[in-house]
Amino acid sequence: MSDQALADGLVAALRAAPAVTAILGQRVYARAPRVPTYPCLAVSRTESRIVEGEVVEHLLTLTCVSRFGGPEEARAVVAAVRAVIHDARPTIAGRRLVNLRVAYADVFPAADRELTLGIVRVRAVTEPL
Repeated sequence: MSDQALADGLVAALRAAPAVTAILGQRVYARAPRVPTYPCLAVSRTESRIVEGEVVEHLLTLTCVSRFGGPEEARAVVAAVRAVIHDARPTIAGRRLVNLRVAYADVFPAADRELTLGIVRVRAVTEPL
């Protein structure tokens, strides 16, 4: 299984969640857009490793970018994403989701001091069907 299938499943779950769409609309992406409209959320990094046999651990980083003028909007996005992922069971082609959890979250100003970034790191474990 590719990390892309998991990223697509998470994006679909987040786009279907009213708490997320209330803030972001449909601006949740499996890959960051070249010219984003703010605020938005994208899967910015993925990695995976085989844990045992065909059991795979996936680590995905979701990055929220806000131009609100303070951390409030990014904090709201991070909180909404955490709440959705807590109970999410996204459909993943050819795999069964064993575990899905938020491993880390943070909100901080970007280097340009105009944008605020929110990071949510997700850990998922999958196995074959």
